[in-house]
Amino acid sequence: MNFILTNPEPGEKVVLVLRRFWFTALGIIITAILLFLLPFGVYQLLLAFAPGMLQDPIITPILTVGGVIYYLAVWLFTFTDFVDYYLDTWVVTTARIINIEQHGLFRRTASELNLSSIQDTTAEISGPLQTFFKYGNVYVQTAAERQRFHLKNVPHAEIVKETIMHLAEGDRMREQGGSRT
Repeated sequence: MNFILTNPEPGEKVVLVLRRFWFTALGIIITAILLFLLPFGVYQLLLAFAPGMLQDPIITPILTVGGVIYYLAVWLFTFTDFVDYYLDTWVVTTARIINIEQHGLFRRTASELNLSSIQDTTAEISGPLQTFFKYGNVYVQTAAERQRFHLKNVPHAEIVKETIMHLAEGDRMREQGGSRT
């Protein structure tokens, strides 16, 4: 793993570094392509049904400025969605789960959860695409009332769930063994 913990606990090792499955970025890419091609379709419609409109000295600059603003907005929203997709990261170590979530361009939330406090994990794979490509959501529940981690669209969700439960059980055993001495 090429992930370096900034403040590791003694003996803590990185087990999994998870990002969203690549297939989920396809929606961002397809939407961006369609939105980028849309003005060309509008241009063709204007050529076919109102060719004089494109020769008008007032309307042409307005359409040009509107097109530039439209493309800047599409690029900004596409970039924001991609940054959100790419920078969402979940790190599973031998002692905790670290959840790093990007919200827009300039807001990030980082939280952590000790493995010993995990009560339950759930892997949710719904629909034919998630089943075929073997990705899904993993929910990690603790004893606390509102502490629930949501690992969104991670590859091999079932294996991730089993790994987290195995590590949590091992961490509880270590804590119980360490408290008796």
